[in-house]
Order: sequence, then C-alpha cells, then structure tokens
Amino acid sequence: MTLLSLNRLTKSFGGLTAVNNVSFQVEGGSIVGLIGPNGAGKTTVFNLITGIYRPNQGEIIFNDGSIVGQPTHRIVSLGIARTFQTIRLFQNLSVLENVLSGCHCRMKSGSLAAMLRLPSQKKEERRAVERALGALTFVGLESQAEQLARNLSYGNQRLLEIARALATEPQLLILDEPAGGMNEQETGALITLIRRLRDRGITVLLIEHDMSLVMRVCERIVVLEYGAKIAEGEPAAIKADPKVIEAYLGTEENE
Repeated sequence: MTLLSLNRLTKSFGGLTAVNNVSFQVEGGSIVGLIGPNGAGKTTVFNLITGIYRPNQGEIIFNDGSIVGQPTHRIVSLGIARTFQTIRLFQNLSVLENVLSGCHCRMKSGSLAAMLRLPSQKKEERRAVERALGALTFVGLESQAEQLARNLSYGNQRLLEIARALATEPQLLILDEPAGGMNEQETGALITLIRRLRDRGITVLLIEHDMSLVMRVCERIVVLEYGAKIAEGEPAAIKADPKVIEAYLGTEENE
C-alpha cells in the first residue's frame, strides 16, 4: 500500500529550479533512500513534504490525502516526522524535555486545563512522560534522560533527534543524513535502529551520503541530479546504473 506519493513535483527559487518534475512513491513499511550529489534537490524535496516550502506545481499525497499547503505542525499531526541535516535540539533542556516537546502534537489538554492542573491534564502529562521515556529506551538513551542535550556526544544527539521524532507517533519518519558525523560503530548501530523502526511499522525515507549505509538498509532508492529524478530501483540495480555511476557513485572516491 502506497503511503506517500510525489507527483510531478516542481519547486523554483527565482530562476533556479531546485526540484524539477519529480515523481516517486513510498510504500508503507518500507525503507527508501533519496540520494544524489550535493545540490541535487534532496533536502528541498524533504522541505516540500514537511510543509517548509510549497511547490510551484505538483501533488504530495499522504494517506490518500493532499498535504500541499498544510502547515508543518498539521503535517506532523497527520503522521510525518523528520530529523535535520544540522542538529536542531534544545541544547539547554534535558534529553527527556527534548523528547517531551515531540509529544506536544498528540496532547489535547488546553491552556486552561494546564493552569488549573485538572486531573485529565495530569493524566495526559504522565502518558507523555511514559511515551518520551519509551522513545528514549528505543534508541538507547534512557540512562541519559536527565542530561542536558548539549552534553551528549554528537552521535547520541543524532539519536535524540530520532527519539524526539518518534514521540510524535509518526507513520513516516524522514531522516536527513542521520549518519552524518557518526563513526563506523555508531553507523552500524544506526542501521540496526532503522531496521527496528521499520519492524515497528514505521516507514522510513532517508537522505544519506554514506553509500554503504544506503545500500545495506534501503529496499528502494531514488536518485536525483540537478533537481530531476534520473533513476529509481532496488540497490543492486542503482549501484550498476551507468547514469548513477556517472552522476554520483563514480565520483565518490574523489569526494
């Protein structure tokens, strides 16, 4: 079953076309990679899906409904969460508080209930803490819940971003270079985590420059160059595609 469909998506900034007539689908329960050279339009595609940008033309269909023009917080509440290439944590809040911020979109108590400390609001707060701790346990950070986010290692800050995204209870998790700055051991653990996310029923769409990770964990790969899709298929086919080798994989050693 198709969870996400991009249909003829185009986005321009002035005279620059960053995404040019891109179409692909993401099946529910799959792990899909979006790869290509720097400047290929990958992060722009993510920003279009998550409502940061609005396309000039084209459709974005999630769970059979259009999300074009929806604000980012609404898209999160519909079931799409993301991490960022540049870590965006609340550095002076605790690890637990960072994840609790992700729970907010699922909370129903209003400001009046919070001020009056009504029983329903207290119950909802307890559930949010339980959910946040569950997300931390899933990524292996439960023992550091009271640490300030800024005191975590770089790799663990990446994991904290994933935990915060998980707290929104997503159907689709979008990861923008999740292995950036990680060492080999951390990357191996990340691959295991991404597979566990899929096994938990969460669909994963990721951008990643680490081709070893992409080829090992992704079931399908979409390749962009200069904003346009040049290939799509299973990892073995992508690895052997002459257009992909020329545009991206063949230059990897020189990068």
